[in-house]
Amino acid sequence: MRSYDVAVVGAGPAGLAAALCLARSGVDAVLMAPDEHARPPDRRTTALLGDSVSLLKNIGVWRLAAASATPLRGIRLVDDCDQIFRAPEITFHAAELGLADFGANIANQPLVEALVESVRQTANLTRVVGTVVGIRCEPDAATMTLTDGSELKARLLVAADGRNSLARKASGIDVETRPYPQSALAVSFAHAKEHHYVSTELHRRHGPLTSVPLQGRASSLVWVENPEEALRLSRLPDADFCTLLEDKLQGLLGRIHDLGPRGVFPLSVLTAKQLGRSRVALVGEAGHVMPPIGAQGLNLGLRDAAALAEIVAAARARGADPGSDEVLSRYHAARSSDVLTRQVSIDLLNRSLLSDFLPPHALRGAGLHLLANIKPLRELVMRAGLGPRQPLPPLMQASHPSAAS
Repeated sequence: MRSYDVAVVGAGPAGLAAALCLARSGVDAVLMAPDEHARPPDRRTTALLGDSVSLLKNIGVWRLAAASATPLRGIRLVDDCDQIFRAPEITFHAAELGLADFGANIANQPLVEALVESVRQTANLTRVVGTVVGIRCEPDAATMTLTDGSELKARLLVAADGRNSLARKASGIDVETRPYPQSALAVSFAHAKEHHYVSTELHRRHGPLTSVPLQGRASSLVWVENPEEALRLSRLPDADFCTLLEDKLQGLLGRIHDLGPRGVFPLSVLTAKQLGRSRVALVGEAGHVMPPIGAQGLNLGLRDAAALAEIVAAARARGADPGSDEVLSRYHAARSSDVLTRQVSIDLLNRSLLSDFLPPHALRGAGLHLLANIKPLRELVMRAGLGPRQPLPPLMQASHPSAAS
């Protein structure tokens, strides 16, 4: 049986980033995941906020991914709920904060390819190709069994194996889950007008409809609807869908054409009651799931990865056990507030759109009125949306010495 200090299970963006963060922090680790070519391509896109871009630069990924990314220089909010109290349209500009952009939008496929290539180039990171089918959490280590019957042992297991995490279940960590009466339709498309690097989020009765810039005259779309309507939209002929989307976007992007494949994803929220226990630390959707609103999902997972790497590296430097209860408690304390704050804020916004009760709509409208007219409040909200107020882990700081161009 092969033994390691730290093992990462799962090779989505959060798991790959977690393995690279650990390696860049001087921690020898093993990454266990199936061959990425065996999985269907992920046709979704991800809006990465500025600190996430800094992290990817610092772990050597951005130099491989930057050519596929599109800067996000503005965020437009439009009230499209057909309520009595209609809020004003408002656009946040990165320049108001002295920034060139809020971050970048990138298709998941080239992002994952860049992460995988960075893993290949990292000397102190071992890649084991295979699917983990069994996990035992014991007092001194976690033992993973692969499909070929081989076993690996690690003092710390980083669970980045998604919302149905096998590692989380093996650790005994409880979760709270709640489905939403909504599904998200995701698709990319081309359009006649320039997007000017501005993302547009229309707040609608059944959920937001959000277009995010891609390279050239193209954008990605997340359209939240009730499940039956989302399924119907996914089956419309391309021409009918384009005509309908042009109308829903109120002509902002002009004529729409060249649709990509459409996918529909049910929405839910999942919250792990602990982010670490029994030799297991949860990263990304293994620990928290939320609707695709406000570009929080993977950005939270990347902050998980950077914080965990910092804590594990510090434990290793003082000769401590990286999977001890003390290390896992530090990790939970470092990440739980950020996760809870994002989940609560997104849940409140989503529920205000779904509510038939007038006061939530009036409060949301009043809040947008204030944001449109009070500059210090606008700046405060923009900074809060970009990330937590507490100091960032070293790997997320633009001044980190390992930053790569």
